[in-house]
Amino acid sequence: MKNISLSVVLLFFAETSISEAIPAFARKYDMSCQTCHSPAPKLKAYGEEFAANGFRLAEKEPPRFFRETGDDQLLLMRELPFALRVEGYARWLPQTNHRADMQAPYLLKLLSGGQITKDISYYFYFFFGERGSVAGLEDAFVMFNNLFTEELDVYVGQFQISDPLFKRELRLTLEDYQVYKTAPGLSGIDLTYDRGVMVTYTLPTKTDLVVEVLNGSGIGAADAMRNFDSDAYKNIFARASQDITEGIRVGGFVYYGKEEQVARVNALWIAGPDISLSFNPIEVNVQYVERRDDNPSFLAGKKTVETRGTMTEVVYSPDGDKSTWYSALVYNWAEITSQGYKYNSITGHYSYMLARNMRLIGEYTYDATMKGNKVSVGFVGAF
Repeated sequence: MKNISLSVVLLFFAETSISEAIPAFARKYDMSCQTCHSPAPKLKAYGEEFAANGFRLAEKEPPRFFRETGDDQLLLMRELPFALRVEGYARWLPQTNHRADMQAPYLLKLLSGGQITKDISYYFYFFFGERGSVAGLEDAFVMFNNLFTEELDVYVGQFQISDPLFKRELRLTLEDYQVYKTAPGLSGIDLTYDRGVMVTYTLPTKTDLVVEVLNGSGIGAADAMRNFDSDAYKNIFARASQDITEGIRVGGFVYYGKEEQVARVNALWIAGPDISLSFNPIEVNVQYVERRDDNPSFLAGKKTVETRGTMTEVVYSPDGDKSTWYSALVYNWAEITSQGYKYNSITGHYSYMLARNMRLIGEYTYDATMKGNKVSVGFVGAF
């Protein structure tokens, strides 16, 4: 397990269930980032609708967006949508690793997304540089929107398993949602990135359902036989969520799967409830997770290992989507008792909007496990 190092981050783009919108969309529609975000990267309801509709506004799709090819079966965007994100910060960790470090640029990312044809869209991003190296692709998928004229969407590619819960790529803090990253022993399964298929459907009761079929092997490189999946198993993630009343939403998920290493199998399940409360100017998100693995160290004799944790996030927007500054608190707790692992931290975050696509950030985390302080200041820009 690795403790999260604090840095200053702005994730300037919005996300669908598994993706991010980008500044290229603001250029395409001649709209402010504020139309979809409050603040970037956090999505407003309008931004959620745009993303879930395959990165298009049904009422604002004039023919000039596409080339006249004379072929009714070919829909070509007039220009490919690309955007860049750059991030840099200074970090001070006096009671953890006793370092002050200048880290700019921390990353440079190329993003693209848009329509392939009617009701079929794509999205990906590529790291030109991340922490001094070329990281490659993370999110990368094709989306099939409104299949059979129903509220049925299908995503094929690589994405974060936890995106239907609380989206890590939309958080305001660099301090992560640790419970999504915690895994016992040698297990390669957590609730972050994987390859597979995601199906989303909305019932007439406005109940949102999500099912994912996953490799369970992360998004590493293929093996010598050109296989991405490292074993013979496919894993399942399922979620349901429901608006109880305006501003209150509850949900729950379950993940079941197996993984194999050194000819031994680990069977596991992960499950937990969540709740979101949104009453301007405050939003509260809470996630609880329980996990059981029957052999996460892949030993000859099986032994069940219990993992659990929670994340609580509070976001304050003083003037709603017109705010020029925002603050957030994040509490993280995760533990694997039998392995002596515990993570316990509380983070305070402040953002000032220098421009709609440039933010100055200050962040402080107290790591209760290591009894240390972490301080970060910096910027992120998108264009």
